[in-house]
Amino acid sequence: HVQLVESGGGSVQPGGSLGLSCAASGSIFSINGMGWYRQAPGKERESVASITSGGSIDYADSVKGRFTIARDNVNNAVNLQMSSLKPEDTAVYYCNVKGYALFGKVLDAWGQGTLVTVSS
Repeated sequence: HVQLVESGGGSVQPGGSLGLSCAASGSIFSINGMGWYRQAPGKERESVASITSGGSIDYADSVKGRFTIARDNVNNAVNLQMSSLKPEDTAVYYCNVKGYALFGKVLDAWGQGTLVTVSS
């Protein structure tokens, strides 16, 4: 069993900053990719940022230059630092981890979600 625990999030005014953290634990054999997704009310879940085990990073166009993803391979953790936040960044943010669990089982796990609200 693999568990993802997210922390961070909350409410901030436009232009402010917030950080999100996600730590994976349990029956993990290897992690290939880690990333953050978000889902705004009435919209589909979308990818925000991702990072591979080799350090390759990809950002959604809407957050480039404002968000920074970082990975802690030792602790199986991934962080998302968000700055210059806009009201349209308001969403529930989910952590995702892809790789393999023990005994060759494919791993594609999700965090519980954390709400980020950007409002004046």
